[in-house]
Amino acid sequence: PISESYHDIQSRHLQLIGIGGSIGTALFLQIGFVLPHGGPGSLLIAFIFWSTVVMALNNCLTEMVTWIPVSSPFVRFADRFVDEALGFCSGLNFYIFLAILVPFEITAFNLMLNFWTDKVPIAAVITFVLLCYLLLNIFAVRFYGESEYWLAIGKVILAIGLLFFTFITMLGGNPHHDRFDFRNWDSSKVEGTPFVEYYHTGSTGRFMGFLSCLIQASFTVCGPEYLSMTAGEAEHPRRNLPRTYKGIFIRLSTFFVLGALCVGILLPYTDPNLQLALSNPKPGAGSSPYVIAMQNLDISGLPHVVNVLIMLSVFSAGNSYVFCASRTLYGMALERKMPRFLTKCTGSGVPVYCVLLTIAISLLAFLGVSNDSSKVLGWFVSLVTASQVLNYAFIAFTYLRFYAALQTQGIDRGTLPYTGWLQPFCAYVNRVYVVSLSVSLKQIYSLIFTSIMPWIIGYTVFLPGNWDTTTFVFSYLVLFLMPVIFVIWKLLHKTKFKRVEDITLFEDERRVIDAYEEALIIPSRMPLKKIFNVFLG
Repeated sequence: PISESYHDIQSRHLQLIGIGGSIGTALFLQIGFVLPHGGPGSLLIAFIFWSTVVMALNNCLTEMVTWIPVSSPFVRFADRFVDEALGFCSGLNFYIFLAILVPFEITAFNLMLNFWTDKVPIAAVITFVLLCYLLLNIFAVRFYGESEYWLAIGKVILAIGLLFFTFITMLGGNPHHDRFDFRNWDSSKVEGTPFVEYYHTGSTGRFMGFLSCLIQASFTVCGPEYLSMTAGEAEHPRRNLPRTYKGIFIRLSTFFVLGALCVGILLPYTDPNLQLALSNPKPGAGSSPYVIAMQNLDISGLPHVVNVLIMLSVFSAGNSYVFCASRTLYGMALERKMPRFLTKCTGSGVPVYCVLLTIAISLLAFLGVSNDSSKVLGWFVSLVTASQVLNYAFIAFTYLRFYAALQTQGIDRGTLPYTGWLQPFCAYVNRVYVVSLSVSLKQIYSLIFTSIMPWIIGYTVFLPGNWDTTTFVFSYLVLFLMPVIFVIWKLLHKTKFKRVEDITLFEDERRVIDAYEEALIIPSRMPLKKIFNVFLG
């Protein structure tokens, strides 16, 4: 079936949806939680390292999605290019990931509010946020795009503002007139820095500290997959999507990598308030490393401003997750992997039942009514991190099949709207960093990296005296569940692994897009719009 969704998401919306969907609680609060584990050096290197993985993933997605801009693209690509069973697993895995992130952000939103008061009932906060998400995602896509656009601008302002805050205060622009520069990186002033030992001493301890930081980076650094979900509703996708993809990773890596650097500059890994945030998190932004730094420097007023902007950031991320989750479910329904009623769209092209089901799953946020909010956040994080990493593996392997199909079927990659560089090496890099799905010529990479990311996420439970059943289940449930679902689907539906010569490249959908773009009248850009696009894609 061809998607009924409309192409209403404009270029300026695309440019910030990718940023808005990836900047949330993890960047502004949780990024500092692993600083005591690995120190500033390990934190920075981990974020740089994982950014290269996401960059390679962005390269794969850009080439596929800009040529075939359909709803829920990489889920449907796994179905068409690999195996219907993998398509189902990919879609279900990504949907679970996104749907669980919605209550995660709602729980974080409640923590932000508690920075000022705990008088507002948790149930009332959850109900209010869910109602806002419902209204924004049901009543026309253009409202979602516009609202997300302005909310994402608030995130960008906050991220840039915190970078400037770090630069100014480290040079002495603070009430203490203390020019601390890179003091927290100097082992003569902060013992053990910049590479901190974790659980063990010596090189083993420092490596384990790095692993802890890498796990946080794999949860925090993301982005291109969210932009992909807008492909089926993007205005002039073959023109706007390549331009947006080209710039999005540079902007995201700037926020994530420089953010990791800033945290290591502002706070020593031994900061007692940061240590307290790990064992007994303060309400709201009091757990943020930036706010802790402001309090250490006796800066008043600014923590309240930061808290407001963090709340907008959290709200915006949750809104994006509802949108992306509903489109993932919609794409699966189009491929007959979910009940057909989920393909029902409103008059404005919104998959209404997909949105309603996602909101229903988000009711898990009410777990925070009877449990400590910080504990609930930890449950959600453990569940979704492995799911996100596994999703990257599916995307990378799907690209390898796409690449092989183009070669076998004689399609010149030079005719595509975008041609990724260093392909198919980027896909191999992604696959071996995440999880290997087949034996390839790059098998040496598979031998070294095949299990690194998905299996180390909960590695601490295997250390002596650290076993925790709940942590183990939340860390590894998805990894054990997906192979079982794959086998069951394959046996029930008797699916076959697609041969590259038999792979269909969405010919019908591409013809629809071709006709749509040929009928478009592209308005000339105003000078201010040209300037805007220099900075935002």
